[in-house]
Amino acid sequence: MKNKCYFYTDKMTVGYDGKPLIKEIKIELLRGQILTLIGPNGAGKSTILKSITKQLKILGGCVYLDQKQMKELSGKETARKMAVVLTDRMKPELMTCEDVVAAGRYPYTGSLGILNEEDRAKTREALELVQALELADRDFSAISDGQKQRILLARAICQEPEMIVLDEPTSFLDIRHKLEFLSILKKLVRERQVAVVMSLHELDLAQKISDLIICIKGEYVDKSGTPEEIFTDDYISSLYEIKKGSYHSNFGCVELPAPSGKPEVFVIAGGGSGISCYRRLQREGIPFITGVLHENDIDYEAARTLACEVIAESAFEPVSEAHYIAALEKMKQCREVKCCLDHFGTGNAANQRLLAEAEKQGKLI
Repeated sequence: MKNKCYFYTDKMTVGYDGKPLIKEIKIELLRGQILTLIGPNGAGKSTILKSITKQLKILGGCVYLDQKQMKELSGKETARKMAVVLTDRMKPELMTCEDVVAAGRYPYTGSLGILNEEDRAKTREALELVQALELADRDFSAISDGQKQRILLARAICQEPEMIVLDEPTSFLDIRHKLEFLSILKKLVRERQVAVVMSLHELDLAQKISDLIICIKGEYVDKSGTPEEIFTDDYISSLYEIKKGSYHSNFGCVELPAPSGKPEVFVIAGGGSGISCYRRLQREGIPFITGVLHENDIDYEAARTLACEVIAESAFEPVSEAHYIAALEKMKQCREVKCCLDHFGTGNAANQRLLAEAEKQGKLI
């Protein structure tokens, strides 16, 4: 594998002041792949990134870039192959956005750093690629965080690197700009076959954009693999030591704990109709039961973490009489019933009977 990898580490150990923090780190990355580091705060993700970009001296092992040991590459050679975008906010004074992006051309300029026409053309091309050409003449210090991240990505692109390293690139962005930034990055990876190593806190985004995941916890890499191998309910809960609430792999999100106590509301739902009701009841601290849901229903996925109890039927099977009776008994124990459905089919006809019983008992709200 190593012979094919563009970037890899061989038993790399990283840390500060000669004290190891994480040992024997193994990274193998091809061009055209995105590798993301995840893990709790303080686990050492930024330390790894600073070590592979030569901002920190590695304490053991080797780092290879394009089949060469990085310690043998000069600063200019490294800059022609690798670009870096870190969380530390740049504070350049009296620089336009175009000036900041043009700084990415300095690995290719002479000792005086004078830009030629080709350098200026590549600067404009990078601005256009990140959809920021209209910002070229703006003062970098006066633009928004989202715009700054795009400009810093443009600067990295302007280096024409074969690999980009990013430390929490979406930290200061709202959801719109997170999606725009990562979409541009994904396009760059796909079209230019750039290799990317980055850290992310947003697990949902890491799950969707990454080809490979490395999980950092303790003195060694805890686990590595594809998103499908890493993002499971049990493993993510263990990695982050989640005690209150839960991680939901199918939704790629976390859920707050279910309300405790005796169930007060019975919710008739299905087909995604119940999720907003479940979350409202959870916010209000009202314990509830829901059913009858099919196990392949999106409502079931949410309910199993938010409800006190879920009465569920096997996927693709009509609701059985036994499950109807079980739901009816639970419904009788609740003070109120909420129906989120506005129509019923043959598969959940029993839920229509539950609705009729709720109306008869005067519990429907």
